[in-house]
Amino acid sequence: METTTKIGAGGRRGGERKKSIPKSVKAGLQFPVGRIARFLKKGRYARRVGSGAPIYMAAVLEYLAAELLELAGNAARDNKKGRIIPRHVQLAIRNDDELGKLLQGVTIANGGVLPNINPVLLPKKSSSSTEATKSPKKA
Repeated sequence: METTTKIGAGGRRGGERKKSIPKSVKAGLQFPVGRIARFLKKGRYARRVGSGAPIYMAAVLEYLAAELLELAGNAARDNKKGRIIPRHVQLAIRNDDELGKLLQGVTIANGGVLPNINPVLLPKKSSSSTEATKSPKKA
């Protein structure tokens, strides 16, 4: 009696394996769901990590990245540039209320600061003061 099945086949009896589909594709995301799951497990943030946690986290990170890139792209276009530089990212973050609050304590290298002049330092605007500052003509 000869049998053609291998011992220790692990429950699989030959045949073609199904092509594996990444979790990111299943979720319809660009960010890597599997990698985020691995980092969550390796980081020991909790003893157990649910299957939905990395998907949700990847979706949130993807949304934040898309929002930031859109605002930075608008800032680059306003400055007539075709490439986003750290200055554009800084302007995008600081001009947006919610992103500014989220990244309040973050320093961006080569980002600079928002253009801002304290109103106290600006010259006063009044029609009577212009006549008073002129020196009288000498006779």
